[in-house]
Amino acid sequence: MGQQQLLLIVLGIIIVGVAVVVGINLFTANAIEAKRNNVTNDLIHLASEAQKFYKTPTALGGGSNKFTGWDIPELLKTNANGNFVATVSENNVVIIGVGNEVVQGNDSVEVKITVLPTEFNVEIIN
Repeated sequence: MGQQQLLLIVLGIIIVGVAVVVGINLFTANAIEAKRNNVTNDLIHLASEAQKFYKTPTALGGGSNKFTGWDIPELLKTNANGNFVATVSENNVVIIGVGNEVVQGNDSVEVKITVLPTEFNVEIIN
């Protein structure tokens, strides 16, 4: 009778250990996905700001159908979700957002958005 009880206790400990490891992995995966979504939302907001600048006449502080002269506002370059850097040309803007959630090793969440005058394309890098 003692061996059977000991075997059940060991089996119970193994099951609880596996459940804890699975729970931690699910929590980490969910945190990474949430951070990626937050960075993407910030990039979409910045894309709309760039498009607004593109469509605004020069007399009103815009680009008058050019992205040249637009930059990420200082307060939005870094926030709780990550850091954002823009590469601006006359016809498009490429913004890369690097989140502060580490995916694997030293790799962080990274998302790129290409802003065109009437649309934008989101690409998940990491």
